[in-house]
Amino acid sequence: MTLLTSEVHAAAKASVLCWLATVNTDGQPNVSPKEIWTPVDDRHVVVAHIASPVSVRNLQANPRACLSFVDVFAQKGFKLQGTCSVLHPQDADFGRWAAPLYPLLGPRFPLHAVLLMDVDAVQPIVAPSYRLFPATTTEAGQIASAMQRYGVQPQ
Repeated sequence: MTLLTSEVHAAAKASVLCWLATVNTDGQPNVSPKEIWTPVDDRHVVVAHIASPVSVRNLQANPRACLSFVDVFAQKGFKLQGTCSVLHPQDADFGRWAAPLYPLLGPRFPLHAVLLMDVDAVQPIVAPSYRLFPATTTEAGQIASAMQRYGVQPQ
């Protein structure tokens, strides 16, 4: 079953950051922004462990995680739930899963490990306006409003 559809891939590409939610051994949640990440096929997402010691520690104790991303202008995105494994450079599959991250990393960031999410659920995220005012809320209108609010000019 395809979970990460072309719509999810496009939304991920339009998003600047994602947020990875994990839980520690005491049940305390942790949400951490991740700058370098990408879906790689119809079921997997890879996230670069650049400076994520808390996320890594939490995932080693409890591999369940939630990854969310939103296009801040369209005010739409997705929430992905699944199981994460932490792959280190010495692990056999590291190179395969790290490969899509290298073009995004560039020379600035170290890649300590890859957080590999096997996605088992996908849910859309939309701003309340889409649901509360469906007859008058459009993506173009949301984008124009957000650009005005943030003082951004279209290219």
